[in-house]
Amino acid sequence: MAPSKRTTMMEETRVKLISAARKSFAEKGYASSSMDDFTASAGLTRGALYHNFGDKKGLLQAVIDQIDSEMLRRMRAAADHASGTLWDGFLAEAVAYIEMSLEPEIQRIMLLDGPAVLGDPSRWPNQNACLRTTADTVSALIAEGTVKSMDAEAAARLINGAALNAALWIAAADDPPAVLEKAVEAFRHLASGLLTKQPV
Repeated sequence: MAPSKRTTMMEETRVKLISAARKSFAEKGYASSSMDDFTASAGLTRGALYHNFGDKKGLLQAVIDQIDSEMLRRMRAAADHASGTLWDGFLAEAVAYIEMSLEPEIQRIMLLDGPAVLGDPSRWPNQNACLRTTADTVSALIAEGTVKSMDAEAAARLINGAALNAALWIAAADDPPAVLEKAVEAFRHLASGLLTKQPV
């Protein structure tokens, strides 16, 4: 069934507001962005913002959800392009996430303002799906004998936590590229501890 005109208009309104907020959050930061900026830029009223997102914080969550899904697609692409094994793809996906912390928009919105406004990123709603995906991959790696037998959820939480903390460290660093290099090297060493056979 084709969506109604009202549904289409509501979706267009959401898209406009998310786009305007994303641009403002990236350029000015959350604290310096005003709801009037978003609505004026999108050609909408404050009422439209309140109706769709509740408040500025709700709009930030919507922007974060959008960026997060884009990051997830990029991580999956990195895994798909990794040569060789499921383990290679698993590692490439995690490293791609850490590397994205160098990008100014991701740094400011996802890693600096997001945690400051919405709290611990590991408790954000979108992290549950990410955790399930990581746990499923760890389970598959255990089943094929690549990774030691252990609780897959526990391993997934620790791996995801290490990648997230690496990204947060890079985003807050005075010299992010220098920190990235150290963080990726350390992350690879930590992750390799899961393997049944240690790399030579």
